[in-house]
Amino acid sequence: MHNLKNVPRCENCKAFNDNCCMLAHVERGFLDQINDTKNINFYPKGATIFYENNYPLGLFAIYKGKVKIFKTTENGKEYILRLAKEGEVLGYRSLITGEKYEVSAQALEDTHVCFLSSSCFMNLLKQSNGLTKKVMESLSQELKIAEARLADMTQKSVKERVAETLLMLRNFYGLEDDNKTIKANLSREDLANMVGTATETLIRSLAEFKEKKIVDLKGKKIILLNLSLLKSIANVQD
Repeated sequence: MHNLKNVPRCENCKAFNDNCCMLAHVERGFLDQINDTKNINFYPKGATIFYENNYPLGLFAIYKGKVKIFKTTENGKEYILRLAKEGEVLGYRSLITGEKYEVSAQALEDTHVCFLSSSCFMNLLKQSNGLTKKVMESLSQELKIAEARLADMTQKSVKERVAETLLMLRNFYGLEDDNKTIKANLSREDLANMVGTATETLIRSLAEFKEKKIVDLKGKKIILLNLSLLKSIANVQD
């Protein structure tokens, strides 16, 4: 990890101007406070941004890149809870509660992350009605997503969850120029950790999807050949 020398102002950030970032909801009078305080750190692919069971020192907002949020089981296996990309904020719940992180965050690709100190964020939270409202909305949304994921784990089969995960990756990463290939180079282990199954089971499901011409596989690349059937297997609606 290292700091960028030339830190862009929030007003020049696409995620900020698109209201994708939580900090975009502060009143304009607080922008100087953020710009004067924040740093931008670079994390190469595979670098850990923060570890579970450590106390938070500040707020992380993804400027460029993609990050996986995961929890490690007692036997050392990862369970990926979600993926995060440009504009998303990490670690704010632990900051608010003063508790240790319950999860870890790791860069899936070379990633730049804005860092705002705990004291600055908490001061903003006390003063900015816009930020307070957005934090409450985000906490509510995260709870909703967590409840839906738990329901999927208990009610959906592995094949359904694999199909649903592929559709989620399509929306998260987007597609290459052929409009079929997911723009992602995730390992099979990472995919299995997202689905919540063993790597061998994930590989068998993908092989079955390939045999049925639902997907094609080229190395780490996954090509979606039959989107409507994939949605049917995942039991999701447009």
